[in-house]
Amino acid sequence: MSEIRQDPLAEPQAADSLAARARALARPLGAGAALALVAVPAGLEAWQAIAGYGVFAGALLFWPAGRDKARSRALAKGAAASSGHPDFALIEALDLPTIVFDRDTQVVRQNSAAQSLVGAYPERATLSARIRSPAILDLVGRVVARGFPESVEHSERVPSERWHEVRVAPVNPAAEPAARLYVMTFRDLTEARRMDRMRTDFVANASHELRTPLASLMGFIETMQGPARNDEAARTRFFGIMLEQAQRMARLIDDLLSLSRLEMRAHVPPEGQVDLGKTITHVIDTLKPMANDLGVEIALSLPEAPVVVTGDVDELIQVFSNLIENACKYGQAGKRVQITVANSDAEGAQVTVQDFGPGIAKEHVPRLTERFYRVDVETSRTKKGTGLGLAIVKHILARHRARLVIKSVPGEGSAFTVKFSRHEPAKIALRREIYQ
Repeated sequence: MSEIRQDPLAEPQAADSLAARARALARPLGAGAALALVAVPAGLEAWQAIAGYGVFAGALLFWPAGRDKARSRALAKGAAASSGHPDFALIEALDLPTIVFDRDTQVVRQNSAAQSLVGAYPERATLSARIRSPAILDLVGRVVARGFPESVEHSERVPSERWHEVRVAPVNPAAEPAARLYVMTFRDLTEARRMDRMRTDFVANASHELRTPLASLMGFIETMQGPARNDEAARTRFFGIMLEQAQRMARLIDDLLSLSRLEMRAHVPPEGQVDLGKTITHVIDTLKPMANDLGVEIALSLPEAPVVVTGDVDELIQVFSNLIENACKYGQAGKRVQITVANSDAEGAQVTVQDFGPGIAKEHVPRLTERFYRVDVETSRTKKGTGLGLAIVKHILARHRARLVIKSVPGEGSAFTVKFSRHEPAKIALRREIYQ
């Protein structure tokens, strides 16, 4: 059984509205009544005069009200339809670049992310005004013709290399063809493609770096089993080379494992307190025998007050060991390595490792922290480098929310500066509570 509910306030409100309209129309209503009274002596029947006045008064009182109600209902319906339209508030809330267009490919709406990606469309412009890719325009044509969603991968080379998955789908496939809308979204695949390429390059480079010493070991073993079987001097010399190649593989595997561990913990910031002066003094004491063999003097400049940063002492020892060892090996010609520790309220703690060797050409500087990148392959292998040292430094500093700044002038030397970000003690304590 259906229940009909009536609003008890509806009738009084309607009566009040009618009374207010009658008061507002008192003058024309009075004029109409006077005309009806005059018409009776003129020969019009009384009932005709009363009926005519009733029609006149009813039209005057009720027709404008009905018209206003109809107009209000139309406006409300239009507002409800526009507020429920799928393109406006909804697509503006999306972080994906989104464009809504009609059957004629005229752009109906685009969100701010799409404006940043392809530019703002003028009014009543078509998709081809900003998107010139034949693959994307063909995709749009197919979806408009068939009515089924499709996607395609699109890549750009200029101004920088970017990849997107472009998807086009009908919004209201059940509507009339002329009233259908379509939505185009762009999903950024750039970072995923770069990671895939980096992973492929890394596996290829690691395989190559391991294959070289392994091939050398196998060659010497076959030689000692064959022609040099009874040659004591050759065996002694070959054993020394084989040990060197085995140590090279061990260093490479250790560096690969270090990188793997760092990547697993990259999202967890360290929580310990590290005194940079004491840490770097320890590293210098460890590397002094190597520096003396190379004829390099290591000088350290420390501020009067201790410089303490939030970090992992073992990882920071690895950072400064790599930087100071590289400065001694590759800046050997300068005979001196200067290490400066500084701390200021404006910039925070900084450690600079500067050598006075041959320097590095500017085209190599941006790629120094890439895995297996070497300025000179033969020199690096001669110095027993794996090509992973600065990549490890970069990953450790990223975990410490620090950065590495490299400045080099050919013929004058290179300076590697580690800049630690400033953290207020309250923020450090808060972060500890979160991770606990």
